[in-house]
Amino acid sequence: MKFHPIAAALLSSSLVCIAPVAQAATSVLFIGNSFTYGHGSAVRFYRADTVRDLNREGQGGVPALFKSFTQQVGLDYDVAIETRGGTGIDWHVLNRLSVITQQPWDMVVAHGFSTLDAKKPGNPDQLVKTALELAQALQAKNPKADLRLEATFPRADETYGPKGAWYGKTIGDMAKDVRAGYDLAAKSSPVIKGVIPVGEAWVRAMDAGVADNNSLDGIDPGKLNLWTYDHYHASVAGYYLKGLVVFGALTLQDPRALGGNECSGFELGLSVPQIKALQQVAYEQLKLSYPVKTAPLENLAVETPQRCLPAR
Repeated sequence: MKFHPIAAALLSSSLVCIAPVAQAATSVLFIGNSFTYGHGSAVRFYRADTVRDLNREGQGGVPALFKSFTQQVGLDYDVAIETRGGTGIDWHVLNRLSVITQQPWDMVVAHGFSTLDAKKPGNPDQLVKTALELAQALQAKNPKADLRLEATFPRADETYGPKGAWYGKTIGDMAKDVRAGYDLAAKSSPVIKGVIPVGEAWVRAMDAGVADNNSLDGIDPGKLNLWTYDHYHASVAGYYLKGLVVFGALTLQDPRALGGNECSGFELGLSVPQIKALQQVAYEQLKLSYPVKTAPLENLAVETPQRCLPAR
């Protein structure tokens, strides 16, 4: 069989036209402090080779968990981290804006100091001001910028410690106050597309009996401790829950679809029942404000956990 030269050329051209075009990975930058890089836990340097640390400190943290979750459900994200311990968004705007704006990120996740303001606990004014400044800088680089603010988890030391700013109140009160501050900040700019309810998910885990609500008086049998040794930062379980909530908020995927055999939880030492319980908590919290795609029941079957696939 012979092909006419012109016909062959047209066929070749048509094949070029219909060839699938590789989609660029969705870029997401995480801006934060020790609550993002995972101080006090094995999460801090976990799978650091799967994310880009813009400060070259070799940290994986919650962004690496997020990356792992997305890979497990077949999503392609280019994940970067820019953190400094003990800081708020104001520090990053003042000291790292040139690094942050080196490329037009598709999505950015940011949070401030755990008490809203390190010097004025509970005062959201600085958060509101600097979240707006960050939003404006991101929009100048990318008119379609999508900034998400993360309402951070509450601290046992600030709630149950006698010198804590929320002493005499409940752990839920601190979470609500922090969330209120982020809600105010989110109203400052249309670039800010929402608030990720990490703190509320923590409280939900406690209310559901999955986690203990006060690490200072010991941990009830059968419950997880979401805090690490300092009653300030998170444990592996605490950061894992945070990672699940962030994953669901950004991708709109049901965290339960990862399954009880989810590989990062397994590598970090969580049991299948613990993984499933934290995934359920994350889903229950997310569905209140996000159109999360509920995972079919057949996807929730548990198989023997195995190590994560090598980074790619």
